[in-house]
Amino acid sequence: MIHSMGKVTTGGADTWFGKFIPRFLVHIDVERGLAASTVQAYEADIHRYCEWLQQHGYTSLAPVESQTVEDFIVSLQDESTRSRARRLASIHEFHRFALAEHEIDADVSQQIKAPKAPAHLPDVLTIDEVAALLEAACSAGDINPIALRDRALLELMYATGARVSETVKINREDIDLAGRVVRLMGKGSKQRLVPFGGYAQRAVQEYFTYGRNELQKRSKTKLEMRAIFLNTRGHRLSRQSVWEIVQYTAARAGLSQKVHPHTLRHSFATHLIQGGADVRTVQELLGHASVTTTQIYTHVSPETLKESYIMAHPRAR
Repeated sequence: MIHSMGKVTTGGADTWFGKFIPRFLVHIDVERGLAASTVQAYEADIHRYCEWLQQHGYTSLAPVESQTVEDFIVSLQDESTRSRARRLASIHEFHRFALAEHEIDADVSQQIKAPKAPAHLPDVLTIDEVAALLEAACSAGDINPIALRDRALLELMYATGARVSETVKINREDIDLAGRVVRLMGKGSKQRLVPFGGYAQRAVQEYFTYGRNELQKRSKTKLEMRAIFLNTRGHRLSRQSVWEIVQYTAARAGLSQKVHPHTLRHSFATHLIQGGADVRTVQELLGHASVTTTQIYTHVSPETLKESYIMAHPRAR
């Protein structure tokens, strides 16, 4: 519990807080060189924190305990988990600076951990829903360049789990159709080689044969000669265009849920795990730096749980 120390007026240049906060802001602005928007965020967070402290009787950081910091975070229950975590990060920085400036003897805030956001399972399509989506992009025998592009795009995204940003960056030299492997440029310019199957191979080959050259002819420059996926003007396809293609095709397929490009990536990973692939392999395919990020795909569906229970429990039938 917080120990009351008598009310003081919030703010005021003559208070300890009024004198110390500007020093902190100069530190993060000038010495650390943080962006103006970041400094403004820190300033708002620290003013909120210090006003709360003063309202609870604190005239400096010296008597503040870890429980005090935790009580402040608890008082922010109406805010999102992300907002509370950001405010706590600002408080950590503020206390560390006060310790470095010998204004306090210990950083009691470091014991307080950021609240964790509730785990949300990713949006995933069933295998049948993915098939419906891909069929809706281009029917058999269709040689419309746009339809062929859309089918190749969606097949490759589902076959490789590529992010939308990685997909639009793919150049002709990045894909080996005969070897069924594509080179993806991930976050931090990290490259990885990802295999793909026969469905994606055939879709991309048909697009190359009957669609891409037609789209390339529409370009007035040669800037997009390397890009695989082109728009109607012969330019490299944008991320926004991929979003529109996915949503339009999902609507054509009659899918009721909200479908976005990352849904294909989530579905790719989940279907691999359900098919028996180990988490480490899926981690490499997705380009995740940590296996912890990949483990969200190891969730077990209620249908799988029920099936396993019926098969395994002696009195389940």
